[in-house]
Amino acid sequence: MVDFGLGKRILALREKVVADFNAGDWEEVGLLTGFSDQISKHPRLLRSLAWGDEDYAGNALTMIKKIAEQDEDAFEIFEKHVAEKYPEESQFVSAKPSERKITFAPNVFQVPENTTIETDLVAVMMPFNAAFTAVHEGIRRACADAGYRCFRVDDIWEESTVIQDIFNLIFRAHVVVVDFTGKNPNVMYETGIAHTLGKHVVPISQSLDDVPFDMAHHRILKYLPNGEGIESLVGTLANKLRQVSA
Repeated sequence: MVDFGLGKRILALREKVVADFNAGDWEEVGLLTGFSDQISKHPRLLRSLAWGDEDYAGNALTMIKKIAEQDEDAFEIFEKHVAEKYPEESQFVSAKPSERKITFAPNVFQVPENTTIETDLVAVMMPFNAAFTAVHEGIRRACADAGYRCFRVDDIWEESTVIQDIFNLIFRAHVVVVDFTGKNPNVMYETGIAHTLGKHVVPISQSLDDVPFDMAHHRILKYLPNGEGIESLVGTLANKLRQVSA
């Protein structure tokens, strides 16, 4: 049984693993902890790492949790090994693994002082229009069904400028849902920020014609702006969010 304290340690270790690990690191952990078979035989862990798939973070969490639950000593060895191999504090902003990393210093935004990524947080980027009220409520329901908290920038007021609040929200979020309906330029801009920060971006739209050309190769969750269409969106979006967190 995972208590609150152990759960926090598992999540902290997952962040370091997703930010820094390659297949060789997992092999070392297996040798040190006695979990080589479980790691190598996991159906998705190393495969999703190699392909940079969106479900890697969830697969890593599953394996770390298994080690922590089955052998506390092995989990402590795991923690110590990671701390020794990657001693520098890293600002984990990406939800996806990468062999190559960059350090950037934006001059339009300020990097938040609290750089903790909230793994249960979905940021929503969409037009601010009364016509989208039901859509927004549907997105909230989908997030709740999948075990996420959901915030839009109008839910917070922490900075003197709206764009800084938007950047902070995207920075902290694990997943960013973007609605391209109407080709809203703000949503396009915010999607670029989310992609640059390596977030899981889930695009939705009422019309595929509103999706920018550079995003056309991504899977778009198309929905109709009526009761039946929004109900369908709730179920489809919740399933997608569960895949991200699995």
